[in-house]
Amino acid sequence: MREQYPIDEMRFSESWRLFKILGEFVDGVEALHDLGPAVTIFGSARVAPDHRYYHMTETMAAMMAENGFAVITGGGGGIMEAANKGAAEKGGKSVGMNIILPREQNPNPYANIKLQFNYFFVRKVMFIKYAQAYIIMPGGFGTLDEFAEAVTLIQTHRIKPLPVILFGTKFWEGLIDWIKARLLDEGMISPEDLNIMHITDDMDEVLSIVKGTQKYWEET
Repeated sequence: MREQYPIDEMRFSESWRLFKILGEFVDGVEALHDLGPAVTIFGSARVAPDHRYYHMTETMAAMMAENGFAVITGGGGGIMEAANKGAAEKGGKSVGMNIILPREQNPNPYANIKLQFNYFFVRKVMFIKYAQAYIIMPGGFGTLDEFAEAVTLIQTHRIKPLPVILFGTKFWEGLIDWIKARLLDEGMISPEDLNIMHITDDMDEVLSIVKGTQKYWEET
């Protein structure tokens, strides 16, 4: 049985849907082409404003903005909201790339550059293409998906070896231990693949790593 689409999607044939997808790519490129140096911050939409992860993310994004980096997020609540807020309140470029979902994804008010997507894969291209570092704050399945996307593209040399920074040692160390004990020990990845990932609790270290990517920005 063919997959059933919502009523508004049924108006598009498979061929015409390609134009809708292309339109999202065009909108993204036009909005972000002149963004300048940027970082993408990933993380959970379910984090409340009084949570320590929210405050850490807000501080992190503010540091990035103060040092001339635009901040890109998924445009929703939780950690995404914290990152957009931290950047915007320091006068930085605060990009929110919202996705239309049945629940959990309402645009936050702090993005000063706003995009909206129907397709996850188009949105993920924009997350990766316009950032020179990827900061992975605590999150759920969506965050893991975005983390894996960035790591895979670097591992397969589809993009430059930009840093993937896992922030929050206690949160992420179990995943790193599993990657070493299963993926590495069983030959599913190479030892050098571990160098793609950085894990830290130090915001100054994150900033130093991000600043070290300037050579890649200058090459673009």
